[in-house]
Amino acid sequence: MNDLEALTIGRVGVDLYPQQSGVRLAEVTSFAKSLGGTATNVAVAAARLGRRTAVLTKVGPDGFGDYVRGALAGFGVSARYVATAAELQTPVVFCELNPPADPPLLFYRAPIAPDLTLTDDDVPWEVVESVPLLWVTGTGVSAEPARSTQRRILRRRGRFGHTVLDLDYRPMFWPDAATARREIDWMLDHVNTVVGNRTEVEVAVGSADPDEAADRLLARGVGLAVIKRGAEGVLVATPQQRWTVPPCRVEVVCGLGAGDGFGGALVHGLLAGWEPQRIAAYANAAGALVASRLACADAMPTAAEIEEMLCR
Repeated sequence: MNDLEALTIGRVGVDLYPQQSGVRLAEVTSFAKSLGGTATNVAVAAARLGRRTAVLTKVGPDGFGDYVRGALAGFGVSARYVATAAELQTPVVFCELNPPADPPLLFYRAPIAPDLTLTDDDVPWEVVESVPLLWVTGTGVSAEPARSTQRRILRRRGRFGHTVLDLDYRPMFWPDAATARREIDWMLDHVNTVVGNRTEVEVAVGSADPDEAADRLLARGVGLAVIKRGAEGVLVATPQQRWTVPPCRVEVVCGLGAGDGFGGALVHGLLAGWEPQRIAAYANAAGALVASRLACADAMPTAAEIEEMLCR
């Protein structure tokens, strides 16, 4: 795929959403399935905006794995680099829409998720070296062999083009925050854009204060730090300048996937060569739209919808 614009690496799975909101998981009577996983959702969101994307990941040899490949194709995302882990199962995630803004998640990824078993043999090295935008995640270094594989990918990449780290810190994937900080810290010297919320930057650089965290990221050679501040908007910082972009107000239906919608719009803006402030405003609008909808991949907005949100 020589015309690929963005390759994301990491989590994939099947999200099961309750069709009853505001009740405990034990009381849910029916679910609807959707494509999920941070790296996957970002690729879908960018594809929805017209970008040519692919995901480097793994699934199990099961019906959910078949579903993942078919769903990716349906969203216009290449499944060419979706491999199969022969003895593992495609991850499933149950969501409890209670509270809707920050729904609890129940991950089925034991004994290990296929996406954490990526090895050198799974990597399209020519693509890794040349694709205009490469997206990696903190979760991707939470276990071996994916940790060492992602490290080799970043060494080979050498901060070429847009090399983006989504901090994507989820405590359930790590033995403790100190381990996460050590592994994510290594990645900071090999990427040029970092995106995360206040909790995630605190894990990564030891400060939840957006300006201090941005200073520490920029000191590591990062060229663009994007720090999501929830209801306070987004801080965007470069070595020369920084901006705070206000949030878009919506009624939250499901907070899941909002960050991935933000990420897909960030991918689009970086590839378009926009100024950081414009990228952040556009990504904010995309994330808000996803938060106002149920599901992740299926909820990713179109360019027209984002433009309309920006005009409010």
